[in-house]
Amino acid sequence: MNTGTFPILNNFTPLAHESFAAHRELQSRLKATLRGEALFDLGSRALFAADASNYRQLPIGVVYPRDTADVEAALSACHATGAAVLPRGAGTSLAGQCANVAVVFDFSRYMHSLTSIDPVAKLATVQPGIVLDRLRDAAELHHLTYAPDPATHSRCTLGGMIGNNSCGVHGLLGGKVVDNVESLDIVLYDGTRMTVGRTTPDELDVIIRAGGRKGEIYAGLARIRDRYADLVREKFPRIPRRVSGYNLDELLPENGFHVARALVGSEGTCATIVSARLNLTASPPHRMLVVLGFPDAFLAADAVPAALQHHPIGLEGFDHLLVEFMRRKGLALKDLDRLPAGVGYLLVEIGAWTADEARFKAEALVQDCRDWPAAPVAHVCTPEEAASVWYVRESALGAVVFVPGEPNRFEGWEDAAVRPEMLGDYLRTITALMNEYGYRSPLYGHYGQGCVHMRVNFDFHSEQGLRDFREFLDRATDVVLRFGGSLSGEHGDGQARAALLPKMFGPELMQAFRDFKALWDPHNRMNPGKLIDRVRVYDPLENLRHLAPAQHLPRIDPLDADFGIPPERHDLNFAFSRDQGSFANATERCVGVGACRKTVGGVMCPSYRATGEEQHSTRGRARLLWEMLEGALREEGFHSKSVHEALDLCLSCKACKTECPVQVDMAAYKSEFLAQHYNGRLHPLHHYVFGFADKLAYWGSRMPSLTNTLLTGPITSPLIKAIVGIASERELPRLAPQPFTKSRNQRFTPEGQLAPPQVVLWPDTWNNYYHPQTLSAAESLLSQSGFSVRTAERHICCGRPLYDFGFLGAARTYLASVLARMAPHIDAGLPFVFLEPSCASVFKDELQELFPNDPRALRLKDQVWLLADFLAEKAPHVATGALQGKRVLIHGHCHHKAVFGGPANEIALLRNAGATVESIQAGCCGMAGPFGFERDKYAVSTTIANDGLLPAVRSAGPDTLIVADGFSCREQIVQLGHKRALHFAEILGNALSSE
Repeated sequence: MNTGTFPILNNFTPLAHESFAAHRELQSRLKATLRGEALFDLGSRALFAADASNYRQLPIGVVYPRDTADVEAALSACHATGAAVLPRGAGTSLAGQCANVAVVFDFSRYMHSLTSIDPVAKLATVQPGIVLDRLRDAAELHHLTYAPDPATHSRCTLGGMIGNNSCGVHGLLGGKVVDNVESLDIVLYDGTRMTVGRTTPDELDVIIRAGGRKGEIYAGLARIRDRYADLVREKFPRIPRRVSGYNLDELLPENGFHVARALVGSEGTCATIVSARLNLTASPPHRMLVVLGFPDAFLAADAVPAALQHHPIGLEGFDHLLVEFMRRKGLALKDLDRLPAGVGYLLVEIGAWTADEARFKAEALVQDCRDWPAAPVAHVCTPEEAASVWYVRESALGAVVFVPGEPNRFEGWEDAAVRPEMLGDYLRTITALMNEYGYRSPLYGHYGQGCVHMRVNFDFHSEQGLRDFREFLDRATDVVLRFGGSLSGEHGDGQARAALLPKMFGPELMQAFRDFKALWDPHNRMNPGKLIDRVRVYDPLENLRHLAPAQHLPRIDPLDADFGIPPERHDLNFAFSRDQGSFANATERCVGVGACRKTVGGVMCPSYRATGEEQHSTRGRARLLWEMLEGALREEGFHSKSVHEALDLCLSCKACKTECPVQVDMAAYKSEFLAQHYNGRLHPLHHYVFGFADKLAYWGSRMPSLTNTLLTGPITSPLIKAIVGIASERELPRLAPQPFTKSRNQRFTPEGQLAPPQVVLWPDTWNNYYHPQTLSAAESLLSQSGFSVRTAERHICCGRPLYDFGFLGAARTYLASVLARMAPHIDAGLPFVFLEPSCASVFKDELQELFPNDPRALRLKDQVWLLADFLAEKAPHVATGALQGKRVLIHGHCHHKAVFGGPANEIALLRNAGATVESIQAGCCGMAGPFGFERDKYAVSTTIANDGLLPAVRSAGPDTLIVADGFSCREQIVQLGHKRALHFAEILGNALSSE
């Protein structure tokens, strides 16, 4: 690593495992023995170079084991070649323990089974790659749960949780992971396999007498226990959240010599877990959330002991900065409005076995808190309000970074824990210390167990900033120890805190930790340099991801030979106005929390849900783009095959721009990448056909019968599909006999004769040429609502498909034409009403990025409406009662949800019309413009469609009206669901015309 720019970084010598050079031998051994995949290409390695921490190290390779036999085979290959090993969960760790020069074992692809649940014994057996929520959902069927539940519960894996000793909101209900592990099935670096758990003295004696590798380890563990027992009792903080160090306290006689629990929190430095038997906890089915608002953030912390007297199952807190930052970012604004007045907040969750008991407990808390020294404003939440408040809390980590008007914030001191009764004083003291350095951080976390998370504005870009960071860590450690706390209360030590552990435990216990690791990993190849190491651990200043590119570019090894042109400086098409005009800054938005890896709820990320592969998640794509611009893929640049493949399955749904807590905008990144990738080169044919679909529709509409015959003929249609690359299973849409604009011109009223108020109805390509009746219905609705309707008199297009293929120069030309042609309407302040959400989103989103300094573009953005939003605002009682007795099933377009907040106004208007309306609980439809038509994407498209949308459509009754505003959505529904969906305008317009 070149670290010459900052002298402070020259103080560290490389660790031995970093010099691994037997790549080809390792590959050969794995190829011969592994049933799963082993990937050593530079793109796959770059994909796993970072977790959610400040740290980045390019791994040796990535292994996806299919089963325990694969794990054993892969470990054997690593052992034979001396390669280090890193078992990894979902990669959301915050202390750097999931980045190393090692072979990464990713269990989430194959080893993710729930093997069994025993509700009577309250036990579950799982593989390491299973996502926590899968276990919790299965357990809840028996009124049980797995109590530790981090904010990442929708995507974190049990293997990762065990490695970290995770906890979460409901630590009060059941403790940390270490309190909820019964036994572990593990494989050691040397291939030894064993099951470990609680051990009675007789069992311990039998194991030691039996000898062998297991007997050797257990004898060593007994020696550690006997030698250090008193020191462990003295030095280990007796607090709810001591996560730092190894769990040597679990070897004490009073804790049953529990070897499995001693390994919990070892962060992959000792063993590889292939199966775990876990303890389940009774889950009270009735819950109520009481939110307490305090005039001071520290007073909220002071009130924790009083709140604990009410025996909540969860007690969280956060301060006003979290709320302020979320408002600045426009995140969860409706959810934030649910909060009572306050500067500091406590979220007190009451659990009970009956609804009456839960309400009684909640009301008792509200009554009691009126007499507290600092009486808060108390609010008992409805279930809907509670969901909103919990969403605010769970969004915290990503919500406090990339805040407009604020410096960037980083982890590094985000996880300390103290006794709950000392929390207020600790926060006052650590805040005063931060003030000395000009640091500031929101406060949020598990107040009920004394663990508060922070995200501090550290400076990693200057020598003085690095020195301040390192000095602050030492002084902050002193503060925590003064309060009898732990450096880590949940996230683990990894690299961020490993070098600080001697302060917390002293030299004797540090030797005990080293002895413990040496028993399990005498070769020092299990995640070396992290947490505990026989030689030395990495310092918090090493391997920082945020340093300038020259300081962290890796050595390119002999496996990496295919290079392109590095992205030194390129003329960007988009302004990247939120990121100081930098594409690299934009990709750095991804902080690795992995919200895009969830598989239930929301839309993000449809391609990951279909494939389950990291490269097809928003995080994976962002990380690869960053590596292309700043890291291991710089030599390949915009010609990177790895990046191109990762972006190829991006549907440009825009969900990540709103659902991702750091607002990664992958649709824009994909467009910019493709524009640069094909700069000066021809695109594939299908890019031109789909990208300029408006022109094909325009010219085809001149002779629609002939065009339709060619598109659907038994000879011509297959030929066209074969040439263009369209899936043979797809039907090509048929043009209408006459476009809306042409039929309207025949009955056109001159604009000078139109009475105010006036609106502009946008004749998008899809409705104009394929479904003109939809525009006619919209015009009728607007007219009956008292508006005079204007529209373009000839062909006009926003250019939406152009962005999917990187034709950004053409897209700019299209929009320039729109701004010029529609200038009188824009300048007059007329509302522009759209039917197609994807077209409307161009003017809300891309227009500003292509014309950031054009005042007319800025005005137009604020004049854009979707039809239902406009009617809800201006004519909310239109069509009242016109749909009485009808049933409506509605599917929201991705851009509708991402850019306009979803179809809530459509639902309200349809219900006002008398209809019974149900919203389909599904994400993307899978068509996404041209995506679903492409031959090589058809299978992914259908997989996405079957994840919610098609089951709902197929189960709908014959009289149910299906509403889908997106042209692509309607095509997907009719082609795969074999039912006709209508636009909202048609449903409401037809109802009015039939009255």
